[in-house]
Amino acid sequence: MWLIVCLNLVGLYFLLLTAITLEACWSVFSLQLVNGLSRCEGRVEVFYNNSWGTVCDDDWDMVDANVVCRQLSCGVATAVGSSSQFGQGSGLVLLDNVDCRGSEADLSQCSSLGWGVHNCYHYEDVGVTCRGDGTIRLVNGPNACQGRVEVYYQGAWGTVCDDDWALNNARVVCQQIDCGSAVYAHSNSFFGYGTGRILLDNVNCQGTEQELSKCKSLDWGKHNCGHHEDAGVTCRPAIRVMNGNSSCQGRVEVLYKNIWGTVCDDNWDLINANVVCRQLGCGQAITVKNQAYFGYGSGPILLDNVECIGFEPQLSDCANLGWGQHNCGHHEDAGVICARKSSLDLAHCHLGPQRATSVVTEHI
Repeated sequence: MWLIVCLNLVGLYFLLLTAITLEACWSVFSLQLVNGLSRCEGRVEVFYNNSWGTVCDDDWDMVDANVVCRQLSCGVATAVGSSSQFGQGSGLVLLDNVDCRGSEADLSQCSSLGWGVHNCYHYEDVGVTCRGDGTIRLVNGPNACQGRVEVYYQGAWGTVCDDDWALNNARVVCQQIDCGSAVYAHSNSFFGYGTGRILLDNVNCQGTEQELSKCKSLDWGKHNCGHHEDAGVTCRPAIRVMNGNSSCQGRVEVLYKNIWGTVCDDNWDLINANVVCRQLGCGQAITVKNQAYFGYGSGPILLDNVECIGFEPQLSDCANLGWGQHNCGHHEDAGVICARKSSLDLAHCHLGPQRATSVVTEHI
């Protein structure tokens, strides 16, 4: 009899342990921030009934945002955003009139109208910017992937000294902010003098760390530097053309978060194509190609409704619906034909139908 009771108690213990573990996992994986520069900023999306959906901005405030940041282990909220900043979502609007007290462990614990009950449209999708110690940004460069390295620590931004600053350090920075590979590690305040504290010095990364703050250094705030030694980096997100017969023509594909994807041909025009051709290091755009002229791509469709002014250094700087937001199929994959700068490009021609004809990174 006692044996049966003990076994039942042991079984109950493991059931409770499993429930606690599942609750912890649910808390982490039931919420994400989309279309920001890091996992700690973007449009708020929640997971319910096997679908991701958005949150309406009715009654949304910093108290609600702080619950999101804490749930994601992203520090504290510094701003609330809108769909104009992080793009409109798709699918269901899952939460509306969210009103948190501030102590909740999970956004779904806050009061709301209930799952799927709302009077909103996706132009009201809410976003959040969180800042935690070790968050990185690049400042004073021509785009978000080039500039002076600044890190966030204890509520303020500061710079990094260029002592021991090398390409391995730059690689970690570029990876942390989803900017592809590192091209150059700049020293001697190449992107201008920063202000405030110098937060890191003698940084020595192996190159595989997930965050710059995980690399060896003299520790937070310890240095023997001035702002004339502020470090910088140049990263280069990649773009390529596929399935053409030279390095300057083909289906346009872009790299985002280490995944290649295509561009939809909605609003695709010669101005957009010229930005692509310049980014590839080719001559002027000769023509644009729509409706998967160079064959169907695979994987995600990463950009849609691209509208360039014409001076952007890279295609992703042009106005668009936001990374991964589209209403297209691969039968709408966009392509370009660019002039070649010289006959030397003939060396890049190929015979195979599906080789990447160019994997060229941004010329900054």
